[in-house]
Amino acid sequence: MNWKTIIYVILLVSLTAVKALPRSYRDIEEKNSIGQRFSQLQEHNFKAIAMIMFAQYVQGGTFGKAVKMAEDVTDLAKRCAAAARDGPDCLKPLDRIFLDIICQEENLPRFTDCCAKKDPERNDCFLSLKNSSRGFISPFERPKVEAACKNHSQHQHSLTGHFIYEVSRRHPFLYAPTILSVAIRYDEMMKNCCGSAEDHGRNLEECFQRQAPKVVKPVEDDGRRQEHTCGILKKFGERTLKALKLAQISQKFPKADFVTVSKLVMDIANMHKDCCRGDMLDCMHDREEILHYVCTNQDILSSKIKKCCEKPLLQRSECIVNAENDDKPADLSPHVREFIEDKGICERFAEEKDTHLARFLYEYSRRHPEFSAQMLLRIGKGYEDLLNECCKTGAADGCRSRGEEELKKHIYETENVMKTSCDIYKEKGDYYFQNELLMSFTKKMPQLTSAELIKFTKQMTTIGSKCCQLSQDKLLPCAEENLDLVLGEICRRHLTDPINAGVCHCCSSSYALRRPCMGKLEIDENYVPLSLTPGLFTFHEDLCTTEEEKLQHKKQEMLVNLIKYKPQITQQQLTSVTAAFTAMREQCCKEENREACFARE
Repeated sequence: MNWKTIIYVILLVSLTAVKALPRSYRDIEEKNSIGQRFSQLQEHNFKAIAMIMFAQYVQGGTFGKAVKMAEDVTDLAKRCAAAARDGPDCLKPLDRIFLDIICQEENLPRFTDCCAKKDPERNDCFLSLKNSSRGFISPFERPKVEAACKNHSQHQHSLTGHFIYEVSRRHPFLYAPTILSVAIRYDEMMKNCCGSAEDHGRNLEECFQRQAPKVVKPVEDDGRRQEHTCGILKKFGERTLKALKLAQISQKFPKADFVTVSKLVMDIANMHKDCCRGDMLDCMHDREEILHYVCTNQDILSSKIKKCCEKPLLQRSECIVNAENDDKPADLSPHVREFIEDKGICERFAEEKDTHLARFLYEYSRRHPEFSAQMLLRIGKGYEDLLNECCKTGAADGCRSRGEEELKKHIYETENVMKTSCDIYKEKGDYYFQNELLMSFTKKMPQLTSAELIKFTKQMTTIGSKCCQLSQDKLLPCAEENLDLVLGEICRRHLTDPINAGVCHCCSSSYALRRPCMGKLEIDENYVPLSLTPGLFTFHEDLCTTEEEKLQHKKQEMLVNLIKYKPQITQQQLTSVTAAFTAMREQCCKEENREACFARE
């Protein structure tokens, strides 16, 4: 590594400087030029974010190429910041400058078609090539712990720089400060574990195993949520995203008035548009500005975020998102009957439809922290449908009054679904609950691989273990909002490789109705079952393993294949097959020649 790269990486990992981001740059004036951004962020931060952006755009590029492009854009930014007047290059939008630099690079054939396009189509083309699926880039090679510690002691800064680059290219939609925050945790893990290596040599491996989840989990969780939000924006549009954020913010800040909540919704929606477009500099500034507004207006927003606002900037956002909902105002009436009973409702609905519906969603959400945001959107959609029908000329008297009955019915059905699922989970436990889900989802989506079905149902089982132990008022938000992330992942998988018509309908028709729609899917009648070939059900002596987790995984793979072979299998037939398999395993695992026994059976 040459001296320029070493100096660059040392600058790159001065991560604590990120905490000094400007407070509210748009309070002064809208600043979009690269020179002004450079002055706001300072060189260390600008170069770090540039490195992340290039690694996220050019995922297959080398570390050296990402460093070179980051240096090129930083040199331009520095010249623009120092110039008395902005030249043409300095006035270009930031995303255009970044893409120009990529398109000037040689040996990047993957981007030739994109570079031939004009903006904004060029940026859309680049964003469409971002790939966050596992396997697109080979997984991290886990080094031996002794070698990792030696490398850290000799090349600490370059090792952390490489870590940032590797995380960025594997998570092309991940929010840049999350990557910087994770890099700090990574560096702390290396110091903690390697610093104790001389005294606790035997415990070195154990130290890494214990601390690694603190590094990995935020990357996985934040990356998943960011991609999920961008998926909602792309598929269902800005109106749906704003409605979702309106429900969530109204629940979190029930004392805030409608105007304040609406302002936050607009700001957050605009932030996500920047983040999902891939403009990480705008994305960072948008989020920082929102955090500044929230923390300087605690008196009108919430009494539960004081400690969050005292944390360093990198930790503040996550803390506020996870903070408890504020207490409801003492004088808040329990019902919103005025939205049904007032005589002028239809006139208001006709004159300002979206504002009226937003007010209803705001008022209903702030009164019901025990509902999930997705359920609140369904209630809002039901209210809109009710007014569309009842405000027509000639609608029957009392048409609107039936809305309350339909609402009660929907609430009961949703709560009953979650209660039934939790009852099954508590009765059967993790493994058998996951098997129930496997049977159901293999029939709904037999086109998915065994690995995908096991992964998705494992995630759903984890939701059961996390949410079913909570009190009734916390159950629904926990269960449905986490389940929504899994269903979003299934829908993104469908976009890249279509599953079937039923999944297509659920993923495309309505965001709010996605979970109930998936729940109602039954056997895919158009699926052609697997043929019974000699290799479909083969058994080997590895079934005799004493490692319960491995055995359970093998049994689940067989369960998936069995349902793909015979989708109409009854519970009685499945019980019979399971009993026969258990007897065969017990018999063959006792024999001397296990392999011959399994082949025979």
